[in-house]
Amino acid sequence: MIQPQTMLKVADNSGAKIIQCFKVLGGSKRRYARIGDIVVAAVKEAEPRKIVKTHEVVRAVIIRQKQPYGRKDGTYIRFDENAAVILDAKTKIPKGGRIFGPVPRELREKGFDKLAGMAKELV
Repeated sequence: MIQPQTMLKVADNSGAKIIQCFKVLGGSKRRYARIGDIVVAAVKEAEPRKIVKTHEVVRAVIIRQKQPYGRKDGTYIRFDENAAVILDAKTKIPKGGRIFGPVPRELREKGFDKLAGMAKELV
């Protein structure tokens, strides 16, 4: 469950390290984001001389969450951290060239084929 003010680890090599969610996209009354949802976030910590800078406003897709996520087959999946991947302005293409850590297969079902293809490990 990702909501406004949640700090997220960035799981790509775009340059950002930590982002803070301030809006969950998908309707005016939408409170929480789950795996595969897009959020608007501010970059709080970034590496120097990279694509993304500190204080930049970005869109990101949630790829890992601590809250257990129920799958259609009745099983649950959960991760040790809340993590996201920074996306290009209006497309669903990641800004970075690599993705670190495991990625759930639900992302491919939600239309993030490019992101799922870049991941080393689909869970």
